[in-house]
Amino acid sequence: MSDLSDFRAALEQLQKEKGIPKDVIFDALEASLLSACRKNYGTSQNIRVDLNRTTGAVKVWAKKDVVEHPQDDNLEISLEKAQEINPELKVGDVVEIEVTTRNFGRIAAQNAKQVVVQKINEAQRGVIYNEYKGKEREMVSGLIQRKEKRNVYINLGNAEALLSPQEQIPGEVYKQNQVIKVYVLEARDLPKGPHILVSRTHPELVKRLFEQEVPEIHQGIVVIKNIAREAGSRSKLAVMSKDPQIDPLGACVGPNGDRVNAVVNELSGEKIDIVVWNEQPAVYIAAALSPAQVLSVRVDPEMMMASVIVPENQLSLAIGKDGQNARLAARLTGYRIDIKSETLGRVIMDDEEDDYYPPMFEDEDD
Repeated sequence: MSDLSDFRAALEQLQKEKGIPKDVIFDALEASLLSACRKNYGTSQNIRVDLNRTTGAVKVWAKKDVVEHPQDDNLEISLEKAQEINPELKVGDVVEIEVTTRNFGRIAAQNAKQVVVQKINEAQRGVIYNEYKGKEREMVSGLIQRKEKRNVYINLGNAEALLSPQEQIPGEVYKQNQVIKVYVLEARDLPKGPHILVSRTHPELVKRLFEQEVPEIHQGIVVIKNIAREAGSRSKLAVMSKDPQIDPLGACVGPNGDRVNAVVNELSGEKIDIVVWNEQPAVYIAAALSPAQVLSVRVDPEMMMASVIVPENQLSLAIGKDGQNARLAARLTGYRIDIKSETLGRVIMDDEEDDYYPPMFEDEDD
C-alpha cells in the first residue's frame, strides 16, 4: 500500500497548505476510493471502503447476501462458502468479504485522483468562503493584482477580492503590487468559488483604521460614536471617552498628529475632522461644524432641526465648499442644520433664551 501511504502523506501536506480540516480530506479520499472500487470491481457490487485514518491502510469489503443458490456472484454467496468464513452464518444473513487486491493501491491512486481533486477544491472553497464570511464588516490587507476595465482585483493571500468602481475612492490611483487596506462588504458562495466584495469608500473603513492606529479605541476606552464620510474628500468622526482622564480628541490625533496622519495617508490624503461627541445636541452640532467657529445654536429636537449662527467671516467655512462641511455635520449629528451669519441671525434670535453659546463666545455676548 505504499502508493496510498504516499497519497495520505500528500493529503496531510495539503491540509497544512490549504487549511482544510483533516476529516474533510479523508472524506474526500474515501469517496474517491469508493468510486475507484466500483469501476474496478463492477458497479453492481455492494462495496464498502475501510480507510484507517491513523495508518492510512485501506481495505475494501463487498457485502453479499447468504443464499442457497447464488444467482449473482457480485451480490450473493452460497451458504457453503459463507460458512467457510463463519460457521454460524445462515441463509438470509449478510457477510462482508475482503476484496482488496495487490494492485488496488495503484489502481485506486490512478482512478481516484479526479474525485479527490474535485472534493478538495470544494472543501477549499468552503473554507475560504467561511473565513471571509466571518470577516464581513472587517478590514483586511491585500496586494493589488490587476485591473480589468474599471475593476480592481486584490490578492488577499488565499482569495481574490473585487473592488468595483463604485467602491473606489474618487481619483485614487491603484498600482499593481501595491499593498492596500479594504473593508469587506460581502462574501458570496458561488459555483465558481467565493466572490469577495470589498470597499475603499465605506465609512466603517475609517473606523477600522482608527481602531488599528489608536490603542484606546482598540481597548474600548475611546468610542467612535458616529462617522460621516465623503470618500476621497473629507470625513468627520465623533468620539467620546469612557475614562474622564483620557482626552478622546488627543488620543485620536496622537503625538505630533502621528495617528490621524497615518489614517490620512492610508486614505490618500482624505481630510479628517475629529470632534468630541456630546449628549446635548446643540453642543454636539457646534462641534460638528468644526473647523468653523459657532456663535450660537438653537435646536428643535422634535423636528430634528437646528439653527446655527456663525460670525460673518466664518459663514463660508461653516458651509464648506459646495456645502460639504454643513452636509457632513448634518449626517454626523442627524439634524438638519440651517446656518446664518451673525448679522441676519442676531435679529431673529436675540429674544431667545434657550440658545447654546459656546464658552469661547460667552464673554462677547454678555
